[in-house]
Amino acid sequence: MSQPLYRHGDVFLQAVQLPNTRSLRPTGHLTLALGEVTGHSHRLSAPDSAVLYASSGPDQYLHVQSAQATLIHEEHAPIDLPQGWYRVWQQREYIPGSVRTVLD
Repeated sequence: MSQPLYRHGDVFLQAVQLPNTRSLRPTGHLTLALGEVTGHSHRLSAPDSAVLYASSGPDQYLHVQSAQATLIHEEHAPIDLPQGWYRVWQQREYIPGSVRTVLD
């Protein structure tokens, strides 16, 4: 069965089953991505609604612990995320010879 996929600008979230939490460490914040050009950020509106984890790779994991959490950004409509685990990653683009993360 497919898992829901959410797109919030250049940030993607996919609902996942419980990841291997031994390789995750809490980030201490709820900013999924920070725009280096605009200074805008993809973040959760309620600080007690979730925990964001860094992994050993490029992805992050979000654990929404309340019934739902709202993802916000200055230029995008809010998205309500139901309780659960999400893999979080930023859009990447191909440039001849390399792949890089899209910068906002």
